[in-house]
Amino acid sequence: MKQTIAVVGLGYVGLPVAVAFGKEQNIIGFDIDEKRIEGLKQGFDITNEVEQDELTSSSVNFTSNPNDLSKANFIIVAVPTPITENKQPDLTPLLKASETIGKHLTSNTIVVYESTVYPGATEEECVPVLEKTSGLKCGEDFFVGYSPERINPGDKEHTFTTITKVVSGQNDEVLETVANVYGSVVKAGVHKASSIKVAEAAKVIENTQRDLNISLMNELAVIFEKLDIDTSEVLAAAGTKWNFLSFSPGLVGGHCIGVDPYYLTHKAQKIGHHPEVILAGRKTNDNVGKHISTSLVKQMIKKNMPIQGSTVSVLGFTFKENVPDLRNTRVIDIVRELEDFDINVQITDAYADSGEAYEEYGINLTSYKELKPADAVVFAVPHEKYLEEGWGMFDDLLKHGKGIVFDVKSKLIKEARPKNIELCRL
Repeated sequence: MKQTIAVVGLGYVGLPVAVAFGKEQNIIGFDIDEKRIEGLKQGFDITNEVEQDELTSSSVNFTSNPNDLSKANFIIVAVPTPITENKQPDLTPLLKASETIGKHLTSNTIVVYESTVYPGATEEECVPVLEKTSGLKCGEDFFVGYSPERINPGDKEHTFTTITKVVSGQNDEVLETVANVYGSVVKAGVHKASSIKVAEAAKVIENTQRDLNISLMNELAVIFEKLDIDTSEVLAAAGTKWNFLSFSPGLVGGHCIGVDPYYLTHKAQKIGHHPEVILAGRKTNDNVGKHISTSLVKQMIKKNMPIQGSTVSVLGFTFKENVPDLRNTRVIDIVRELEDFDINVQITDAYADSGEAYEEYGINLTSYKELKPADAVVFAVPHEKYLEEGWGMFDDLLKHGKGIVFDVKSKLIKEARPKNIELCRL
């Protein structure tokens, strides 16, 4: 049977998926955000994940009308799965999407979830909603699968079609169909997981592993700072061994690495296991922003700089370089901690939307050209636009071209540092 595909959720994950399928056939791209839909129809992607020519050349019917979902018999769900303020899984977007799909679900449709969840969530949480709202029986009238997303925002090399796609289905027949559908566009091929739970678990541990490795680097950075050793130089030396893993210290935010581990720890605690290692890593990474701020203040004191009333510029506010995504950015931790010292903090970003920054964090972004000369600069997010300027940009960013620069991700060339600038790094 020919698959009529619909993608629900057209954000950083869903849009590249929709466009990839839209290059091969007519598909439905659904999102509840009408403003988002209008922008996509005009060939504009605010996430910068898909170029205008790709949007306009793909056969995607962008719509915010849920009735259009009834035309599909293969529905891919790619909505956010955030956490609450208490760091518990928030399945609200996923369950609401399931409710919407269920109301327009037709017989023999396969619903494939891509959103990151804990093992068991698809069958234990989503399926009951689909059944309740559709009046249909899963496994008889409709079917489900799971294929974890692996989109890396801002990465133009590792894309939807060039990354091996893990696929799963509730039975062998569904698995084959899911594998064939994804295999038709994913050049890197598919990996068939033995069950939906295995595929869910595989996804959630991918980012948990990265989180733990980065937390080790962050703890090492604290130790080496106390020993007056340059962490980046230590890592460069250790990295000469063939099996030393390449990870660096830094802020851990965004919608994946800083979030996904809490889905796994939530499930672990529900079955009676306290995941000490994972939570310890999370605690370490969540404290990095505070460590950066206090380290900077200590350096300012050593330089006899006034703290109260001083000015610090923060360069970059998104959760990672070269993307406009502000979700769960941990740069906010640096800002809040500096403000607690009564420091005047001015923040700029080459990609972030100022309205979104204010709505989400109450932060007023300052344009780069309007930054006042500061006593110190926190180079928080190494956007390419800043790296192109290099050390020269601090001639205007710092008062009289001298002061302190905290290079969070150690992207500035240490050997090229001007003599009148003090360099701090993790």
